[in-house]
Amino acid sequence: MLETNEIYNMDCMEGLKLLDDNSIDLVIIDPPYLLNLNRVKHTKKFNKYANDLLNLKDGFDLKVLDLLIQKMKKINIYIYCSKRQVRDILNYFSDKNCNHEILTWHKQNPSPLTNNNYLPDTEYILFFREKGVKLYGNYHTKRKYYISGTNQVDKKKYKHPTIKPLQLIEYHILNSSNEGDVVLDCYAGSGTTLVGAINKNRKYIGFEIDKDYYEIAKRRIEEAKLLKEKAIEESTNKL
Repeated sequence: MLETNEIYNMDCMEGLKLLDDNSIDLVIIDPPYLLNLNRVKHTKKFNKYANDLLNLKDGFDLKVLDLLIQKMKKINIYIYCSKRQVRDILNYFSDKNCNHEILTWHKQNPSPLTNNNYLPDTEYILFFREKGVKLYGNYHTKRKYYISGTNQVDKKKYKHPTIKPLQLIEYHILNSSNEGDVVLDCYAGSGTTLVGAINKNRKYIGFEIDKDYYEIAKRRIEEAKLLKEKAIEESTNKL
């Protein structure tokens, strides 16, 4: 078993094999989307955004889900995906005896990559949980839709083109785990899920194959730990 509260710079298919079976409480992943960038109208203004997505446009091998199911105590997983991936992922879980929800993130300031398409203002999060897996949270955290702007501040700070809102990730964590549980993200990117786990007193394990994103995530994790320690110290001093 790999150490918890660590991120590893390695291919998730290799890293997952090093985890003990039935050891993970919750999985949150944002794997590469399946995108059709050939239909994007390439203007000078939008070329950079499209180019940033080129390495993330070919989707992911569903075989990784076989490994994730093997490593989870019970199926309890959030999968961010594009519209083109929804059917295949739903079909994959169709014989797994799971409850499922299709959650959405609606962006108030989507990129104007249209070209005979509707605006890309909606992203999909497929949530699957096995019988017996409880759903916690409250009225505010359990909404099936989330509305916000794309976080340009975090995009620029952490250099990742598809960074997700930290608050939304934290809602998943609160709804689907308890303090001390182990949260896994095997496509960690800039580390949003791992930071959410730190903030909500969960253990975490992350894998990120890209060296640059791995280094960014490590720095971001250390920042989150320091902020957490500072908040605890200030709270203690007030007592």
